[in-house]
Amino acid sequence: MNPNIALSYEFFPPRTEAGRLKLADTRRVLARQRPNFFSVTFGAGGSTRDNTLETVLDIQQSGEAPAAPHLTCVGASNDEILELLGKYREAGIRNLVVLRGDPPSGLVGMGECKHAADLVRLVREHHGDHFHIAVAAYPECHPDASSLLADVDYFVDKMKAGADLALTQYFFNADAYFHFLDRCRERGVDQPIHPGIMPIANFANLRRFSKQCGAEIPRWIRKTMNAWQDDLESQREFGIEVVSHLCEQLIDGGAPGLHFYTMNQSGLTLQVLRNLGLARD
Repeated sequence: MNPNIALSYEFFPPRTEAGRLKLADTRRVLARQRPNFFSVTFGAGGSTRDNTLETVLDIQQSGEAPAAPHLTCVGASNDEILELLGKYREAGIRNLVVLRGDPPSGLVGMGECKHAADLVRLVREHHGDHFHIAVAAYPECHPDASSLLADVDYFVDKMKAGADLALTQYFFNADAYFHFLDRCRERGVDQPIHPGIMPIANFANLRRFSKQCGAEIPRWIRKTMNAWQDDLESQREFGIEVVSHLCEQLIDGGAPGLHFYTMNQSGLTLQVLRNLGLARD
C-alpha cells in the first residue's frame, strides 16, 4: 500500500451549535490523517453561503489542514463570486473546489457562468495561479449528461480551462473509475483524478443520496444490505469491508489519492484507513 497517497476529507457546514461541536471533534481526528485539505460544501444555489464561509475560515485559522471551499456559479453574479474569492484570498486560502452547482427548486437563472469550466476561467483570469483548483468528475456519468463521451467532453473542458485536480463523485465499481480515466487520458488530460469515497453508515440514507446524484449501487451490495434492513451494525461492518476493498483496488490500480465524503463523521473513514494501513492513531 502506497503510504504517500493523497488524502482529503469533505465536510458540510453545520447549522447548529451541536453540529459545530461535532464537526470540531471530527476535524481534530482527521487532521491527524495526513490531509491535503478539508473541503467544505456549498448548498444548492448558495443556500449555505454564510455557513460555508464561517466553516472555511474556522478551518483555515485552526491550522489543522488547508481549507478548500466549494465555489459554485448557480444563482451568483461574477461580481459576487469575485467578492467571495477576495475574502478567501485575504484569509490565506489557496485551494478551491470549483463546481457548476445544482439549482434549488424554483431558482431561475444559472448566473453569468453557465458551466464549471466558465468559473475556472473566471478564477484564473482574476487570480492567476494563486488558487489550486479542483473540479468534479463523474466516472458513472453526470445525471444531466446525454452520454459518457459527452460528459468526458465537459470534463476535458474544465481541465483545459485551468483545473489542477479532479475529485470524482463516489462510486462502488472500480472499473467505472479506470474506464473513465482511460477516456480522459486519451483526450490528453494528465492532471490527477482522485476517486471520491463514500463510507456506508446507513443504507437507506445511501440509497437516497445515490438516487439524487446518479451514483450506482451494485445489485450485490443492495441485496446484501436489504437482508440487514433493521441491523445497522451489520450494515456498518459490511459497508466498511466493501469500501476498504474498493480503496485497495483503486490504490493498487494507481489512483493517486482518495477523497472521503465524511458526512461530518470520522469513525467509518478512520476504520477504512486502518484497514488500508494508512491511519495515524
